[in-house]
Amino acid sequence: MSYEPPRPVRGLLLTPEDKDAPARASRLRELGLGERAEPALDAFADHLARLTGAPYAMVNFVGEDTQFFAGLRVPAVAAVVREDGGRPEVGRFLPRDHGFCPHVVVRRKALVLEDVRDYPRFAGNPVVDEYGIRSYLGAPLIDSSGMALGTVCAADVAPRAWGRTGLETIKSLAAGLAAHMEGSARDGLPL
Repeated sequence: MSYEPPRPVRGLLLTPEDKDAPARASRLRELGLGERAEPALDAFADHLARLTGAPYAMVNFVGEDTQFFAGLRVPAVAAVVREDGGRPEVGRFLPRDHGFCPHVVVRRKALVLEDVRDYPRFAGNPVVDEYGIRSYLGAPLIDSSGMALGTVCAADVAPRAWGRTGLETIKSLAAGLAAHMEGSARDGLPL
């Protein structure tokens, strides 16, 4: 009989409590965000992927139970091959306990993970196993009311030294996009 190490149990991951989730969901509805893919945000994610050289880039709105990628850039073929030989599909929704963006939203601070396996809190996250994510760079989208609506982020399947330049870039892009989204919603203009 061989030994198998225990696997992380869904729901027991250390996803932070999010007391602002109901207010955020309301604010996203008010701004008309987080319910449909936005071509302008897909273009933004594509630009972010090219800028950082990362295969994954997203504009993510975090709701009460799910995350929605209104802007998404993914590689043509997922890097991870599942045990059944298939590759995971990358959709626009993820449960709230998947990934790193909910941590960014609750903390209201940028997060740099050069190798997620170096951080026990993040190493057992489902995106590590399901999508092969090994590094993450994300910053919160904070509107003028102070509400963290979601994130702008990039992820890679290899460890990455994002450095100070990567951190400053993602923070600047997130601040600029948050102001643009809010201004567009206020003026009744498309993104």
